[in-house]
Amino acid sequence: MGKHIPLPVDSFVSMALFFLRHGSDAYKPEPLAQSFLQGLEEARFSMRWADLLILLPAAWYQLAAFLFAALFHYLCALGHLSLISRYIFLLAGGCLLAGTAMGSYATLLLIPAVGSMLMLLLVSPAYVHTWVFCLQMCWQTLCHLALVLEPQDTRPAVTLSAIMLLTQKVTSLALDIHEGTVLPQPGQGLLQRALPLCSYLLFFPALLGGPLCSFSKFQAQVTSLGAVPCPLWAVGWRYLGVLVLQMLRAWLEAWLPCMQGWASMGHMWAQALLFRLAYYSQWVLDEALLEAAGFGAAVEQGDLSGHDLWTLETTHRLAVFSRTWNKSTSLWLRRLVYQRCPAQPLLATFAFSAWWHGLRPGQIFGFLCWAIMVEADYRIHPFLSSRATSCVAKLLYRGTTWVFTQLIIAYIQMAVETENFSMLCLLWTSYNSILPFTYCLVLLLLLLFAQKPKQN
Repeated sequence: MGKHIPLPVDSFVSMALFFLRHGSDAYKPEPLAQSFLQGLEEARFSMRWADLLILLPAAWYQLAAFLFAALFHYLCALGHLSLISRYIFLLAGGCLLAGTAMGSYATLLLIPAVGSMLMLLLVSPAYVHTWVFCLQMCWQTLCHLALVLEPQDTRPAVTLSAIMLLTQKVTSLALDIHEGTVLPQPGQGLLQRALPLCSYLLFFPALLGGPLCSFSKFQAQVTSLGAVPCPLWAVGWRYLGVLVLQMLRAWLEAWLPCMQGWASMGHMWAQALLFRLAYYSQWVLDEALLEAAGFGAAVEQGDLSGHDLWTLETTHRLAVFSRTWNKSTSLWLRRLVYQRCPAQPLLATFAFSAWWHGLRPGQIFGFLCWAIMVEADYRIHPFLSSRATSCVAKLLYRGTTWVFTQLIIAYIQMAVETENFSMLCLLWTSYNSILPFTYCLVLLLLLLFAQKPKQN
């Protein structure tokens, strides 16, 4: 689920466009799959720019910001920056990074940031979350509809991802104020209260990517930065991890054309692995920048750790993958939607995730399909695990469900990143839809069997 978005958040790098990069000439797919691949090939030259459009610009800007992050932490450790100077440094760095990465589009980020700050200061705590949520999501939706992503200009894509991250911050902070966990400081003037808020919404280590950091932990970390040494070894290990991931991705990318004779689902799964490796690299870069600036301890839940990486690639449960993928965004969605929705919270969470990502046809279908697959996962696995009693049966159960989980994840990600409705129709009519459709039928059967004892 999820900036992201990288994409932050899950709309950053297109899974379907990774599928386009190598084409289908390395193998002979089935007839129905061939029509889907031919449709993808027609869009190849107009869409293959998306990998460079979003991932690489964000990565280069994150690397460039590393020097400023290390300088900020070094000055704080020496005691050369007062508390107000630290807030100003982080805010000025965010504005500078926004202007460099987005150009004139930076105004689309600064306007909602200033507007949200004013509402957080002036609106009553009882209504602040409703006002902030509605206005921020409306602004983000207008930006999704108005901005056109072009291969020659990376600024709209970077701007959209930053706005999506801003939505996470302002809604999380508004919910903290509404619930009373963040209280106004007595005796402070308007400017004294506005500076920490503005710095939090635009501080440069988390402007273009990274896990969500709460406002209270942000304040505590800014205050205590002078007493915390810069964890250069942790940052170095993260950059080494990025290098290893990129080497693995390059090796897999070079090996991929040799897979002649693979079925379309197998090739789609291999491309999905390339897609996930690109995401893992970006997430590690984001967290390395936060570590360099001294905000590693302020992050409630990082997007990726060694344990999370192992879980994502080895789990046989789609529900476990969904909770672990882009973990900070998953926790944000759980708090914002799932725990506050009185009816059908799972469906509402995935529907809101589709809205947050942009509401393209592929995103609507992909996230609703994801919700159905997770619901099926909750019901299918208890049914199967209770019947897998022997060691051979358990091994067969885990191996088969792991393959199914991997293929369904690849299908969902391809659907989410489909650029237009015609491409989505080609995906529906391909052999890749067989497994999700089978899961839907099994879910219906299990629901019918569950209702019969109640009727009796």
